[in-house]
Amino acid sequence: MSSASTPAPALAPANPRSRVITASLIGTTIEFYDFYVYATAAVLVFPILFFPTGNETTALLSSFAVFGAAMVARPVGAVIFGHFGDRFGRKATLVASLLTMGIATFLIGFLPTFNEIGWWAALLLLILRLFQGFALGGEWSGAALVATENAPKGKRAWYGTFPQLGAPIGFIIANTIFLVINFALPHPDGPTQRSEAFLAFGWRVPFLFSAVMVIIGLWVRLRLVESETFAKAESAGAIRRFPLGEVIRSHWKNLILGTFIMLATYVLFYLMTSFTLSYGTKPTTDAARAAADAAGTAFDPNTYVAGLGFGYTDFVLMQIVGVIFFGVFTLLSGPIADAVGRRKLLLWVTGGIAVFGLLFNVFLLPQADPKFTGALVQAFLVFGFVLMGSTFGPMGAILPELFPTNVRYTGSAIAYNVSSILGAALAPIVAVALWAAAGGQPWLVGVYLSGSAILTLVALLLSKETKDVDYDANLGLGETGSL
Repeated sequence: MSSASTPAPALAPANPRSRVITASLIGTTIEFYDFYVYATAAVLVFPILFFPTGNETTALLSSFAVFGAAMVARPVGAVIFGHFGDRFGRKATLVASLLTMGIATFLIGFLPTFNEIGWWAALLLLILRLFQGFALGGEWSGAALVATENAPKGKRAWYGTFPQLGAPIGFIIANTIFLVINFALPHPDGPTQRSEAFLAFGWRVPFLFSAVMVIIGLWVRLRLVESETFAKAESAGAIRRFPLGEVIRSHWKNLILGTFIMLATYVLFYLMTSFTLSYGTKPTTDAARAAADAAGTAFDPNTYVAGLGFGYTDFVLMQIVGVIFFGVFTLLSGPIADAVGRRKLLLWVTGGIAVFGLLFNVFLLPQADPKFTGALVQAFLVFGFVLMGSTFGPMGAILPELFPTNVRYTGSAIAYNVSSILGAALAPIVAVALWAAAGGQPWLVGVYLSGSAILTLVALLLSKETKDVDYDANLGLGETGSL
């Protein structure tokens, strides 16, 4: 009997490349939008409305603690979404993660505040924040796999930058909406300051608006089909019943390396966004003393942690300028990583991050001329976000390439999200504590960034180049351990 009489299993139809790019980009844009809406509110609104402790630093730390709590939920989401993504395919998990994030963000817009229900408000905020983290734990890896598993040969890092591009785009959309709302409301204290109307109800609008974006994202993602790479693994019998066990048993080394390869990226990003917004908009010592005198209250310069004194609007606009560079260099990093290799590019960029961390006091101390202060801070934001784009872009390729197809979702998701605990969850809290310990100067925060970069450099030196990994030949049959 001819072997031709037994037809081979049909593979999934190919996704059009434009659909792959759109689905991976729009989904992460929405997810990161939701995440950054919270991050902005954690600095501007939540310390006042949900954590009124009577001490500004303690309130800010409490707000950042809830912000960081979502990072703890992210590995849980990585395990659960990764399990289903490696067993049943990427599409369903991507839809579920987007829907979960959207519902949690939308509900935050309806939360009562501390003045209405006391500390129950903070508890409800924490619960919804945990759901946000849980959803993001499954989102990134699935989007990166949709992009890279459908990429043309030799362009995997380039395609992997599109889900990464969702981070700067989401940041710009989230903060632009905050700015528009803030400008549209009355400002008794001047147009660059937060208004009482913004604190009363304006902050809720960006959370509620996420529902519109989620509907668009769901429509795009529901039109996807599974990648040929996953279909090949499924037809070859490579799918594992318990992907997490397979990752831990056979790929534990790459799991650890991937976690630390991502570390400096996380620390840098959350310092450039959350910490700098806190430091940049906190009043200077002179301004705080004048405000206390005007209010007839006592002022203790020995306990006050000073900032740069920029208005909220001014500083966010400066951040948006920096984030534009973030987006541009995220895209540029892909073709470079495809040409020279992911590891080589990241070694150079991470070395730059280590040096950048030692320059915080050069750029971030107030100068005699306010215009000079503004120029230095803007340069700092541009340099930092250039490094951010250059390190974040290749992550969409290098982390998935560390693992075979049958555990790629689980492995890359866990590495990415465990790193979020070590980097993103701790970074804002550690930064505020170091800022206070240094008497209002940021140099210790920079040293913290440099230390994180050194750990990432060690992980990169211990890893191998993944540029030439063949996805079709690396399905996971006959596991032999780490690369």
